[in-house]
Amino acid sequence: MKLKQKMFRMTMTLVFLFAGLIITNVVQAQESFILSTTEFTIKKGHERLFENGVKAWKSCYLENGGEWTWTMWRRYNGEGSVYVISSRMANWAELDNDDEAGKECRQIIYDQIIPHIEKTVDMFSKNIPEISKAADSEMGVIWVTFFQVENSSVFRETVDEISNIIAEAEGDKRGYWYSVNGGGPESPDYFVTVPFENFAALDVERDGVWKMVENAKGKDATDKMRAKFRDSVSDIWAYMYKMLDELSHNPGN
Repeated sequence: MKLKQKMFRMTMTLVFLFAGLIITNVVQAQESFILSTTEFTIKKGHERLFENGVKAWKSCYLENGGEWTWTMWRRYNGEGSVYVISSRMANWAELDNDDEAGKECRQIIYDQIIPHIEKTVDMFSKNIPEISKAADSEMGVIWVTFFQVENSSVFRETVDEISNIIAEAEGDKRGYWYSVNGGGPESPDYFVTVPFENFAALDVERDGVWKMVENAKGKDATDKMRAKFRDSVSDIWAYMYKMLDELSHNPGN
């Protein structure tokens, strides 16, 4: 498939098919949902043009009575200029839904958004409530860690235990966990989103995960758990994102 055709398909999927909200400025971890994210790598120097295009589409969409809700994030580390739009579905059947308001605004996508996109990557995931934060959290900034896993059973067993140790020590778990549905060889298998109210909140010092495990289990047991965990994963990477209110639509949050 040609790049232009692929970009068009990904963007139209983003705009017309998904309904709901997945990562807002406040997340409710206990709900069961399917996470949809689309990552846009923007052409060099086209960031402002892309943002203006999204604002124009948002204005048109809301003027036409659109009900879809979404959150736009900008990545603050890593290669290139990357934005991520996120939304949520209660079930897969929502992919069959139509969006009349989106259709009314499609020309804006062709003219003001697609020309500024270098590439897109779509991803579907499911939240894992049992190892995620129970409380609502402000999410002006998020730190997202991705995992490619060699042994899912060992990985989940270790993460489950670590999450329980954190909850016992702090009263709640620290992040929101997701398992990824499908994807190519470069896709993660799991990721965890740790929320912060803003960048300043990153300066607050607190014990690291393995320090908390050591406090609970002792050094020898922690070393064994850490080794088991490392053997269960093939790669780990992390990115930091800031929510862009002007490009998002989260009524009531």
